[in-house]
Amino acid sequence: MHIRSLRTTLSVCAIALTTAGLLSACSSDEATPAAAGSASDSSAFPVTVEHAFGETVVPAEPTRIVVAGYTEQDTVLALGVIPVGVTEWYGDQPYATWPWAQAALGDAQPEVLSNTGDGFETEKIAALEPDLIIATNAGLTEETYDTLSDIAPTLAQSDASTAYFEPWDVQAEKIGRALGKKSEVDQLIDGVNQKFADAAAAHPEFAGKKAIFLQNAFYEGKAIAYQDGLSTDFLTKLGFVIPDDIDAFVPADGSAQAGIPLENLSVLNVADVLIWGTEGPGDRAQLEKEAVYNALEPVQDGNLVFTDGVTAGAIYFTSVLSLPYVIDKLTPALTEALDGTAATITG
Repeated sequence: MHIRSLRTTLSVCAIALTTAGLLSACSSDEATPAAAGSASDSSAFPVTVEHAFGETVVPAEPTRIVVAGYTEQDTVLALGVIPVGVTEWYGDQPYATWPWAQAALGDAQPEVLSNTGDGFETEKIAALEPDLIIATNAGLTEETYDTLSDIAPTLAQSDASTAYFEPWDVQAEKIGRALGKKSEVDQLIDGVNQKFADAAAAHPEFAGKKAIFLQNAFYEGKAIAYQDGLSTDFLTKLGFVIPDDIDAFVPADGSAQAGIPLENLSVLNVADVLIWGTEGPGDRAQLEKEAVYNALEPVQDGNLVFTDGVTAGAIYFTSVLSLPYVIDKLTPALTEALDGTAATITG
């Protein structure tokens, strides 16, 4: 995640409306949830979901859902369910809901909770009288899981190594089952994967090209690039490859972020296209103040994409609703960049 807006969150982690057919075929800027308004399968309950701390039993269809993690509201909303509480990650979006999910939220006004590393707002959560707490992307420990479970059945991450940002489809499938919407969530996941496949097929020029996704600025004399994982899947699913030339700059702590010192920035010359997670024109202007940046071959050749803040957020959210938005915004920009015209994504 980009450090300027997400630095606090990252330190905590220790480490973007009708049927599923519409979702898979969607080419507009806003994705639509596949199952809005659809009822849960009452025969599915009780549902048992296994996770890192054992298993959670959801005895009946939940109607008061609290999202205690950073991104799970997207899946809940995509399944046509309005949570009574959501957690603010970053971006100061209305009711912690970004543009790609606002249509699904409608006029609802869920309670906005905070989880900044000082702990969950358990009193506020309890006051909402939830019958399900979703915390698959909340950094749960066994202690915090037990605390939340004392309030209501709590859905946790699959294992300790995925306390934050477990693969989006794994989270979605688990949430869908807990809501009694297994078939609906499967359709959502299939729709997103099909949209990626369709975009890749429509752009064979992407196949095998080397792409590097970087944060929006230089920090402490380094460029922050993504070597592997959720923050590069949106590129590899389109046919791009992430060059292993940046592997040498990945720390030994298992992070997928490569911190490339400016004196080594020429390693980026291996890329056919650089995607910068910028949030506004000021970010690009700051990059251009560095001579070593201006000397890069992709910069000189125009093989660049600059995002806006919402598109960067959609990449970082990596959800069933944000990924279609990423595809719609990024695909034409990547085409321009590969042709030698630096592309700037706007809302």
